[in-house]
Amino acid sequence: MWYGLRLRHHGSMARIKDVVFDCRHPASLARFWAAVLDDHEVAPYDEAELERLREEGIDDPEDDPAVLLQGRPGVSPRLFFQLVPEGKTVKNRVHLDLLSDDLDAEVKRLTGLGARVVETYEDWVVLADPEGNEFCLQGP
Repeated sequence: MWYGLRLRHHGSMARIKDVVFDCRHPASLARFWAAVLDDHEVAPYDEAELERLREEGIDDPEDDPAVLLQGRPGVSPRLFFQLVPEGKTVKNRVHLDLLSDDLDAEVKRLTGLGARVVETYEDWVVLADPEGNEFCLQGP
């Protein structure tokens, strides 16, 4: 059993850098998740990043094929939203679990942002973001 097992390792170990979402419109999905998570925001576009986009033929950050959602200092992982040609067709194999002090109020807030309820259980709710990616919201 791996739960609670911590192996001693000498040297460098892998660490989570980003959680990546494949999606049809990275900018709008990143804004949705920035509104969901109060400790993350869409990374600002400086002039160098805007120039890089222009060199790729992209004049508007709204059309950026890869949008970063960064946490406040010390908050990780980052969330990355990348454009893919295909839509979501099956259940997620990995999903985020979120906590809330007021489950009912948070479900109402998230559905107001564009999430939809997939299933409701006694102390948690499965929701889907605007592109259908499932995530769970658990109460206190």
